[in-house]
Amino acid sequence: MDQPFDDPDLPHRFRGKVALVTGAASGIGKATALRLAAEGAIVWCADINGDGAAETATSITEHEGDARSSRVDVTDPAACASLVADVVAELGGLDVLANIAGIGGMAHFADETPERFNRLFAVNAAGPFYLSQAALPHLIERKGNIVNLASTAGIVGQAYVAAYCVSKHALVGLTKSMAIELGRKGVRINAVCPGGVNTNILGDFLPPEGASMSLIGRSFLVREMQEPESVAAMVAYVSSDEAYYVNGAILSIDCGTTTG
Repeated sequence: MDQPFDDPDLPHRFRGKVALVTGAASGIGKATALRLAAEGAIVWCADINGDGAAETATSITEHEGDARSSRVDVTDPAACASLVADVVAELGGLDVLANIAGIGGMAHFADETPERFNRLFAVNAAGPFYLSQAALPHLIERKGNIVNLASTAGIVGQAYVAAYCVSKHALVGLTKSMAIELGRKGVRINAVCPGGVNTNILGDFLPPEGASMSLIGRSFLVREMQEPESVAAMVAYVSSDEAYYVNGAILSIDCGTTTG
């Protein structure tokens, strides 16, 4: 993963701001934490992989950035509330909540289990709900914003990922509803919807036996995967003051896959 700290042309849109990034141990979450820190944010790196989150925070501090870290299970509402309280108590407030933590999985619809369905929904949709609710008073106070990491699976249907699609469509719906309700209070809520990204989560998307590759291929306009830094750059723009008029946006970053 490229270090954004090495880019002398990077803007500094987050000086004096505090960002909480979930899923920060790897992939898009790690890339987002590094990018926001490189642009001047104090970043709290959170992940169920506490050691991984700590490693990301260390990468930031080694480049003279400012970061903290902790382990969190986003499916636990009490843990989410405690995390936000810790961030505000130690860092004085909260400006950006980046709900990046997520999991995936593929299965024939007939074979999908209630347990995995509920797990996908708990991590991908309920987690952002719990964290957003806990963060809201602090974001209102500082006119902050929330960026939810959804997916192209939150915009269109895709084969063999019914449970994943449900969770990401729910997250898109949460984003839109909150944006309407809270926009006049000065809090923006947006969702970034990547297509294929070259991260470890790809291991969760192994086609089930007998899957039709032509149906799977409908989810990709090109074969090449984007790197997590591409998505992090979009998150950084949307969560910056530069995007002050962007609210309730569902922003695909998928090389045109969902255009039609």
